[in-house]
Amino acid sequence: MLPLFDRVPWMLAQEANGMGWGTLVLVAVILGLLLAVVAIGIAAAVYGKLWFQAYMSRADVSMLSLVGMGFRQVNTNVILTAKIMAAQAGLDISRRTGISTARVEAHYLAGGNVQNVIRAIIAAHRANIDLSFDRAAAIDLAGRDVLDAVQTSVYPKVIDCPDAKRSGKRTLSAIAKNGVELRIRARVTVRTNLEQLIGGATEETVIARVGEGIITSIGSSETHKEVLENPHRITEAVLSRGLDSQTAFEIVSIDIADVDVGENIGARLQNDQAQADMRKRRAEAERQRAEAVATEQENRAKVAENRARLVLAEAEVPKAMADAFRRGGFHLDGNSEWE
Repeated sequence: MLPLFDRVPWMLAQEANGMGWGTLVLVAVILGLLLAVVAIGIAAAVYGKLWFQAYMSRADVSMLSLVGMGFRQVNTNVILTAKIMAAQAGLDISRRTGISTARVEAHYLAGGNVQNVIRAIIAAHRANIDLSFDRAAAIDLAGRDVLDAVQTSVYPKVIDCPDAKRSGKRTLSAIAKNGVELRIRARVTVRTNLEQLIGGATEETVIARVGEGIITSIGSSETHKEVLENPHRITEAVLSRGLDSQTAFEIVSIDIADVDVGENIGARLQNDQAQADMRKRRAEAERQRAEAVATEQENRAKVAENRARLVLAEAEVPKAMADAFRRGGFHLDGNSEWE
């Protein structure tokens, strides 16, 4: 007797010889259909509700796509919700040129925020802004909040210059040609430039450029009174410089919110210069006085030296007379006078 596991192939072979190959093919087809029915039943049990929701919403999401998402570990609820939002908003969801399921799933697998992208496209569509799915996905994958960008493009936002939260300063300090300091706080109204959002400079660059433009404009003014009389000329000069070039924003307006007069920097610098000059002159005078005192001391030393030499010379006179007497170089005449 053969073991059980060895007899199974032998039994199948005997049955195949008895029934024929046609019967085996029929059995295989029936088993395949049963497996297909079971697979369909399982898929319907798992994804039937989602598919029916997509069908009723005309979101164009097939059962095969839902099953494939399950194997690829994609969150079907996120994809389905995004497709339903796009369909209900009237966006193009065709499989060839529109927001297809495959494109939405690809963006999800790339790590993007699918629902945020769809909301941004819907907001742009309502505002008649040209924003394709590819551009919105690229902005999202670049790390930018595409929905906030679209909202800012529709509703401009105001940026303080300087931004106290970033720099810790509440005002800009600028000095006119007459040396008077002006402390200025400006408000910049900007809207998003979707064309330059990828690779464009951020808010910090806009704030820095506007601050630089304000300081330069005030510095070119003859007096601080010109700025106080017409602050609008400063904003016009700044706007004419095209400070929003290569940035992610378009400057709508620049408004001077506050202007305060600071200290007279020019007068203080002149006073400091005068004090420095006075100290310099004092140092030079002290040096000259010290040199004069030293010269006087040198002259006194020379006088003392000459006096000492005179005393020495006077001391030599008696010696010379004594030597003369010894040599007989002196004699008296009849009148008792030295010859």
